[in-house]
Amino acid sequence: MNNFTFYNPVKILFGKGQISAIAQEIPAGSRVMMTYGGGSIKKNGVYEQVMEALKGFEVLEFSGIEPNPHYETLMQAVDIAKRQNIDFFLAVGGGSVIDGTKFIVAAMEYEGEEPWDILAKHERITKAAPFGAVLTLPATGSEMNSGAVINRVATKEKFSFGSPVTFPKFSVLDPETTFTLPVRQISNGVVDAFSHVLEQYLTYPVNAPLQDRMAEAVLLTLKEEGPKAVKNPDDYDTMANFMWAATMALNGVIRVGVPTDWATHYIGHELTALHGIDHARTLAIVFPSLMRYKIGAKKEKLLQYGERVWGVDSGTEDERLEATIQATIAFFESLGVKTKLSDYEVGEDTIETIVQRFEERGVKDLGERSDIQIQDVEQILKLSL
Repeated sequence: MNNFTFYNPVKILFGKGQISAIAQEIPAGSRVMMTYGGGSIKKNGVYEQVMEALKGFEVLEFSGIEPNPHYETLMQAVDIAKRQNIDFFLAVGGGSVIDGTKFIVAAMEYEGEEPWDILAKHERITKAAPFGAVLTLPATGSEMNSGAVINRVATKEKFSFGSPVTFPKFSVLDPETTFTLPVRQISNGVVDAFSHVLEQYLTYPVNAPLQDRMAEAVLLTLKEEGPKAVKNPDDYDTMANFMWAATMALNGVIRVGVPTDWATHYIGHELTALHGIDHARTLAIVFPSLMRYKIGAKKEKLLQYGERVWGVDSGTEDERLEATIQATIAFFESLGVKTKLSDYEVGEDTIETIVQRFEERGVKDLGERSDIQIQDVEQILKLSL
């Protein structure tokens, strides 16, 4: 097992009716900006619950944060929050709203020339305004981690950032807030969470059996509960299990002491930036091809994954490896998530564009072994056609 430092200060309020408890978590007298997306929270009762809980506070609303939140929109929120002397933020929504709010709170305290440098130049963040979250869409784990991914529409770029100061102070996870989600968003959430685990698990062995089995537990839970969530999104127990599994997939617990990959995410971000493809669907496109392309480097963990998660325990090594990749593809497809670039009308011209963008940025050394170069990215994407 590798050395590690683990830090996660997020307080989780899980279960029915927990939105009412947020008043005790926000400092008295705070001027609160509530951030949210397209307004679905006004249709499912979440908005009313939040506003009832915030009765003792001065509240300013900022709506319209997009899926794959736009830098341009978030900077509008920063400008308003500064003018209105906002000192606490509450993100109400899914991962995009929470990610966007993380950027807002970081930009609020940023002393450099342009907050975009936080993303494009990886400027170090040393302070941020405090915020909490009310989760309405299980998927990204953003409710219990410090990372975020932001789009810039003007340049069609998508970058990530994170800092110890951008953890939520608290997050409310009430499964009832998910009951009216569209099937597409639930399917995306299952694939997103599943892929998050694979990025931390499907690397190479370092004698970390506890982390392996914890990762496998999350994968097995998503494998079992994900299809049930798609079929019965208003079943409390199913959605509770799905919600907590998605949070555990990326709250830092399963990544300690082990190598992690993230090349699939890095590549997938380009497909979202260029074509607006749902984040989870870009992962479903890239992951099977990356597994196949790096089958030698990932062989030991792929065989373990196949046996422990999919029950692939017979045949030659090559047969088991292929069966494991096929089982992963079949799982994504069973959720209605297509796994080929052609399914999204994306062709080789996009691959050329991504290669060019990576060359301009000097991208190199992706993956857990730092051995995925630009030419490898090109081959992985060609396998995804």
